[in-house]
Amino acid sequence: MQPIFITGIGTDVGKTLVAAILAQALEADYWKPVQAGFEQGTDSDWVKHMLGNTATRIYPECYRLARAASPHIAAREEGIRISLENIMEQYKKIERDINAGRQAPLVIEGAGGLMVPLNEGDFVLDLVRKLRARVVIVSRNYLGSINHSLLTAAVCRAQQLDTAGWVFNDQYMNYEEEIVTWTGIPSIASIPFRENPGRAFVAEQAARMRKQARQFLL
Repeated sequence: MQPIFITGIGTDVGKTLVAAILAQALEADYWKPVQAGFEQGTDSDWVKHMLGNTATRIYPECYRLARAASPHIAAREEGIRISLENIMEQYKKIERDINAGRQAPLVIEGAGGLMVPLNEGDFVLDLVRKLRARVVIVSRNYLGSINHSLLTAAVCRAQQLDTAGWVFNDQYMNYEEEIVTWTGIPSIASIPFRENPGRAFVAEQAARMRKQARQFLL
């Protein structure tokens, strides 16, 4: 089954929230290969706490880096190099585990956006290509977000990534449809703003978008 890769138009746009909602909606497993910064807890911990189903399995990170910075910088400070080969080795183990079990979809959360460097030569988009994953782009409303959204879509198109659709997070002042029109990438769902989303909110949004998520991603 083709993995689902959650990327964003930037950092702090709601990738982890969307990953939790999709994992809940699809009863999918979850994996974040590279975690940079965990002073407030890891994204994997947050997703685990937010899920209301007992089926989803949370797989451990391949790299857990202390500093909340670009992964290549955080790794350099710890004297290590992020290797796509190491990530792919772990992915193959996860894939075997999934295939031997309940054959669930796998939601993979990226670090930042597609052009975030993982080392001196590889970017998040290179990992997406190796995984042969379907991409879900998370866009959030802020000053400059239209530009960032269109740039992200342009990278997907130029790199010929298999892009499933947008998930819009926050209130978008009616220009979600314009972003869809300009990019030719469909909207999977729109999530309303919630300052402190909890388990009930994740469950509510998962139920609301379950049909579309299955239509676009399975």
